[in-house]
Amino acid sequence: MRNDSAASRHANGCFPPGDAAPGRKPAPAHILLLLLTILLALASIGCEQIEASIDQWKEEDKKVEKNPDDDLVPVEVASLEAGPIESVLRFSTNLEAESEVQVFSQSSRLVTQLLVEEGKRVQQGQVLLRLQDDEQKSALARIESQLEKAQRELTRQKNLFAKELIPEQTYNDKVYEVEQLELQLDDARRELSYTEVKAPFAGTVTQRMVNLGDNIKINQHLFDLVDFDTIVARIFVPEKDLPRLHVGQSARLRSESLDGVREGTVLRIAPVVDPRSGTVKVTVGIPRNQGMLPGQYVEVELVVERKEEALLVPKRALIYDDTSIFVYRLRDDLTVERLLVEAEVEDQRHIEPRGSEGGLQVGDRVVVAGQAGLKDGNKVRLAETDRDLTSPTEGAL
Repeated sequence: MRNDSAASRHANGCFPPGDAAPGRKPAPAHILLLLLTILLALASIGCEQIEASIDQWKEEDKKVEKNPDDDLVPVEVASLEAGPIESVLRFSTNLEAESEVQVFSQSSRLVTQLLVEEGKRVQQGQVLLRLQDDEQKSALARIESQLEKAQRELTRQKNLFAKELIPEQTYNDKVYEVEQLELQLDDARRELSYTEVKAPFAGTVTQRMVNLGDNIKINQHLFDLVDFDTIVARIFVPEKDLPRLHVGQSARLRSESLDGVREGTVLRIAPVVDPRSGTVKVTVGIPRNQGMLPGQYVEVELVVERKEEALLVPKRALIYDDTSIFVYRLRDDLTVERLLVEAEVEDQRHIEPRGSEGGLQVGDRVVVAGQAGLKDGNKVRLAETDRDLTSPTEGAL
C-alpha cells in the first residue's frame, strides 16, 4: 500500500514537505534564502526610486518662481507728438449752378434757324435760334415809313404855328400823332427782336427741346443754359456753430465720381435762422468750377479752425466718464496717472487738449489700449512689443 501511494504522488508530481521526487535532490535551504533576499532587495530599490522621483518633482516645483508681472494689466502706449490739426464741420449736399436758366419763346412762329447744340459754350447775347420774321419786318418798315412822314409834317406845322398861320390844336394833334407812331415803332422793333432767341448770359447749353422747322408757341421751353463757373454747394449749419463761420472761410469738397479734393470758399451766410430746423444756410462757392457738375452729390468739409503746431492726443486714449474726458499717462515706474482733459480742437483721429498746469506735454506716453479697467496709480505692464522702455516713443501707434 505504501508503494502505491508513493507511486501516485510521483505521478502527480506532488510531494509533501521534506519529501523529494524520486531521482531529484531537494533544494538546499541557503539557495531559497538567497532568492528571497534578492526579491526583497529589488522591491526596496523600486520604492526608493519612486520616493526619489516624487522628491525631485517637489524640488522642481519649488524652484519655479511665479512672475510678479503676471498680475499686472497689459497695456499699449503711444508717445505724444506735435503737428497740424484742424476742426471741420461735415455736410452732404447736391451741387447747384447759381446761373442756371430755362429759355422760353416770346413769340409764336416757325423755327427757321437752329444755331446751337447741347454742350455748346455761348456768350451773353448770342443768338440761339431764329424764327420766321417776315411779318415783323414788314410791320416795322411800315411804322418807320409812317413815322418819317409824320415827322416831316410836324416840322412843317411847327413853322406855320410859329407864324400863327394854323391854330394850336392842329399843331398839338400832329405832335400826338408822332408820339403814337414812335410808340408803335418801339413795339414793332420789340416784336421783331422776339424772332431771335438770345442767351441771357454766358454759359453752356445743357438741353435743347426744339428742332428746326418746329412751329413753337409763346412761352414754350426751348433751351436750358448753365454757367458752370457759378457752381455752389448750399449747406445748412446748426445755429450753435454760427459764431465759427465767416465769409471767405475755406472748404473742401469730395465726390465719389472725382479723384482728389476740390477747394471752395464760403460766399454767403444767410442772416436768418430757420426756426423749423435751427440751421443757417451757407453758400459755398467753387472757384474755376474744377470739373464739378450741377446735381453732383458731394461731401463738404467746412474748416472752422486750424493749428499748425498742436499737441496731438490720439482719440484711442480717451476715456469718457459722463461729461468728462480722461487719459492715463504712464510714469517712469510703470504706474499710470489719470488726467482730466478738455478738447479745444479735434479732428477724426486726434484732439488738442487745453493747456493747464501739470497737463500733457510732447513726449508723454499715454495708454491707448487696455485702459478700460485701470485706476489712478495702478501699475501696468506693456505689451510684448513695448517691453523696452528706454525709448520714449516705444509703443507709439
